[in-house]
Amino acid sequence: MPRSSGPVDSPARLSLISRHLAPDYPLNTPYTVERHPDNIDTSLLPKTQTRALTTDTTPANMSTQPEHPTLLIPGPIEFDDAVLNSMSHYSESHVGPGFVAVFGETLSMLRKLFQTTDPSAQPFVLSGSGTLGWDLVAANLIEPGEDALVLSTGYFGDGFADCLKVYGANVTQISAEPGSRPQLPEIEKALSEKKYKLLTVTHVDTSTGVLSELKNLSELVHRVSPDTLVIVDGVCSVACEEIDFDAWKLDGVVTASQKAIGCPAGLSISMFSGRAIQAFQNRQTPPTSYFASMKNWLPIMQNYEAKKPSYFATPSPQLVRALHTALTQIVAQGVKERFAAHKAASDKIKAAVAALGLKQVAANPDDQAHGMTAIYLPETVKGAELLPKLASRGVVFAGGIHKAIAAKYIRFGHMGVSVLDPSRGHVEKAIKALEEGLSECGYQKA
Repeated sequence: MPRSSGPVDSPARLSLISRHLAPDYPLNTPYTVERHPDNIDTSLLPKTQTRALTTDTTPANMSTQPEHPTLLIPGPIEFDDAVLNSMSHYSESHVGPGFVAVFGETLSMLRKLFQTTDPSAQPFVLSGSGTLGWDLVAANLIEPGEDALVLSTGYFGDGFADCLKVYGANVTQISAEPGSRPQLPEIEKALSEKKYKLLTVTHVDTSTGVLSELKNLSELVHRVSPDTLVIVDGVCSVACEEIDFDAWKLDGVVTASQKAIGCPAGLSISMFSGRAIQAFQNRQTPPTSYFASMKNWLPIMQNYEAKKPSYFATPSPQLVRALHTALTQIVAQGVKERFAAHKAASDKIKAAVAALGLKQVAANPDDQAHGMTAIYLPETVKGAELLPKLASRGVVFAGGIHKAIAAKYIRFGHMGVSVLDPSRGHVEKAIKALEEGLSECGYQKA
């Protein structure tokens, strides 16, 4: 049969794809005129995975992973065995009933992690790095020529500002000296001088280990500039720092899989409020990205959470299954308990750092993150000399990346299983390696 000479429009083409991929469950796409909300019997979808998952939070006596250096950088982090085992799941259709059920449960569990019960809020899980969250914000929540206020505490705050500029936003940036954060009075002054479409803040800047306070900041924004969206870069904070999405009236939190959530890298994870979604829907111009367009992704996420098969771009079933396992463990433990465990480990590490006579980049305890510690080196020790000595002891730390102080400090990441499973001994091993490495470099506490 000869091919038709006429073009096939997008809905018709995707309808054909739908029937090919999922004959029993109509496939929803961003272009579907009617997304068949009532004619799919979701009771037939499996409620749990066909493979057993380890959800017990009791520490195992021994990891089954091959021997390897202990990775204690601020992400990626060490992973739980059950999470890694989920990555080995057999290949499956991304619109098949088994995966659809798991993806739906994953999105629902993210609501518990972010502490939101607002049905108008929407979680997103996209294939990509944490940086993709910046694009999701810049392409959808602000239009070219509109104003954004960026609070920067380091490299990643600066990066968020650069991303917004690429999409045409007019960016005003308040930057703090390394180790500190912008203060509320100067933020209030800036908000009073201009109407901003959104404000961004890096909850924990991975380059400095500075923790920004969110509750009072959000209260200030809602009081002084109530129409301004409050957007949080939570890449290095979600799952180890307290984030109360509803109570603090946040409009967006973007994060990634490979840090405190404890899942291998490759997933951009975010939560947006109903107010943020409404701001997107009220745009006067189209979204300025195709892959990062909420026009394309919003119906897909809504359908997956309702356990209805959907398609815009192919997700990674293995990564989503690993995320499902990680979130199952987090929810089973309890988010409050998880935050407390990270704080306790952080306090222990920071006390050990002080006992060695070392100082942190974030000097004020109120500004210090609980999932990482940025440590100033003694004047006589270079990072390029110390880090290999730590590696020879089976411990991997990160060097500095803040351009103003890069050669003067190192970074110790302490998130996820490394602090939640004491039987691994990661924290003690790292502290001992740091002490011995410094001594080998000729350092002695004064």
